[in-house]
Parts: sequence; structure tokens; C-alpha cells
Amino acid sequence: MALTQLNTEQLVAKCREQNQNAQLEIYNRYYKAMYNTALRIIKDQAEAEDVMQESFLTAFTKLHMLDDNLLFGAWLKRIVINASLTVTRKNDLHREVALENIEYTLTDTSETIEKDVTKEKVHTVINTLSQLKGSYSTALSLHLIEGYDYEEISEIMNISYGNCRTLISRAKESLRKKLQFV
Repeated sequence: MALTQLNTEQLVAKCREQNQNAQLEIYNRYYKAMYNTALRIIKDQAEAEDVMQESFLTAFTKLHMLDDNLLFGAWLKRIVINASLTVTRKNDLHREVALENIEYTLTDTSETIEKDVTKEKVHTVINTLSQLKGSYSTALSLHLIEGYDYEEISEIMNISYGNCRTLISRAKESLRKKLQFV
């Protein structure tokens, strides 16, 4: 059976046997999502790519620590987030992500116009999110984009549950205020 036909659990089992083709297949399945996760936190394309690649190396070398092969994706994502937060703390610089210029082609249908307006709104929110204070941006990205709950975020960011709720509340308010002037 070809590696592309195997599920993640089977591939991880092969990775435990040091099968490099299985590692490549796992990488190909997860690299885009892990890169995007790192990029939302780090806000620098080159550093996000480095963190993503280093996270894969870490995952493959510490695969023996993973108890359940089914949890590989979540485990890898946690590695990427922790590595991204470490880089952010180390640099202590908050840079903006350069958004690509997107050309919108308008047609006669109102559905296409609505989609374009929605895309524009999403880009406005993401751009504004990247302009927030570092901790606000990180907390909101983890909560709204990555889908982590307050408990998980407080653990990831090494803050108390109460501080996490306050941080996210203030971050949302800051985002609202900034969006009013856009």
C-alpha cells in the first residue's frame, strides 16, 4: 500500500520505525497548517518557516513521548505554538505580517460582490489583529483562530486562568476599537 493511502496513525507508526518516506508524507500533510500557526504568532515569514521545520524535527526525534498516534496533529500543533511563543519572547519584537495584495474581480452577480466584501473584511480583521499589542494578538489568535479555550491558552501562555480571561477580553475590546477607525 502506498504511503499516501495510509491514515495518520499508520504513518506515525512507520515514523517510529525511522521510515523517512513516512516522515515526508506526514510533513506534506501538516506543513501548511503548522506554518500558518507559527506565522500568526511570530508575524515573520522566514522565522515562521524555521520554527515550523524545527518543530517537525523535534516531533520526529521525540516521537517516543507521544502516547497515542491519533493525537499526532494536536501534539505537533502544541510543539509549533510553544516554539513560536519562545521565539516571540526571545526576540521581544512585534512585527507585522506583510499581507499580499489581492486583486478583486467584480462581476455582475451580487454573490461575487458579497464574497469579495467578506474577503476584504477578513483581511481587515487579520491585519488589525496583527497591529495589536503582542500578548493581545497572540491570545486572540489562539482563541479565535486556533480554537483553544481559556484553560489551554492560560497553560500555553503561562498565565493564570483569570489573567487569560482578562487578557482576551481586553484584546477583543482593543480590536473592536481599532476596527471602528478602519
